[in-house]
Amino acid sequence: MDLGIAGRWAVVCAASKGLGKGCAAALAREGVNLVINARGADTLNETADELRALNAGIEVHGVVGDVTQASVRQALLAAAPQVDILVNNAGGPPPGDFRDWKQDDWLAALQANMLTPIELIRATVDGMAERGFGRVVNITSGAVKAPIDVLGLSNGARSGLTGFVAGVARQPRLAGRNVTLNNLLPGPFDTDRLRKAFSAPGQREKRLATIPMGRFGDADEFGAVCAFLCSVHAGYMTGQNVLLDGGAYPGTF
Repeated sequence: MDLGIAGRWAVVCAASKGLGKGCAAALAREGVNLVINARGADTLNETADELRALNAGIEVHGVVGDVTQASVRQALLAAAPQVDILVNNAGGPPPGDFRDWKQDDWLAALQANMLTPIELIRATVDGMAERGFGRVVNITSGAVKAPIDVLGLSNGARSGLTGFVAGVARQPRLAGRNVTLNNLLPGPFDTDRLRKAFSAPGQREKRLATIPMGRFGDADEFGAVCAFLCSVHAGYMTGQNVLLDGGAYPGTF
């Protein structure tokens, strides 16, 4: 299927590895020019080279830095002649007991997983509307739908973003101008972050037992769903939360 987005420009945050890289790779294969971001220069440069190798016809620019910083966001947006596609992504805050968290812990979580995506949305969607095309995909977490007790910082911050997107996505000045905003909610995917979480013996097997498909997801299949949401074929879909978890969530809705 031709996704109809060749030649577009996408900004993809936290794209040097994991799910962000999977999204960037899927867009590269579709002929989308990319501005990618990560905090580590070496890994980011390696990823940029890999993406160029996937499609020699695209441009790939890397912007190193912490996207929670305003100066880095400005550089990220300035690296593209226009932003047609925005993929918001950031690693989640650490687990723990809410009794131990101080205000600074909450502010850091909100900055990374709610306020920074909102700032990037604010900076891009009106331009998208003026041009008559725009796609925003926020990578959040399956914990938005089924909260995990030790991930309170993530539950709170990402749920805040989810509520914000639900309202903004339905503004006629955006939805009526072919600008969509949707959220991708990953369950357990086989990434570096997940592997580090399974440090104790038996943890991996225990988690696998909760997934009806009997495996973890991979970044490429996650990226494929992201690319579809960015495509011309997803123009009638906005304000939605798309859960990718191998069937682990047991509910109907």
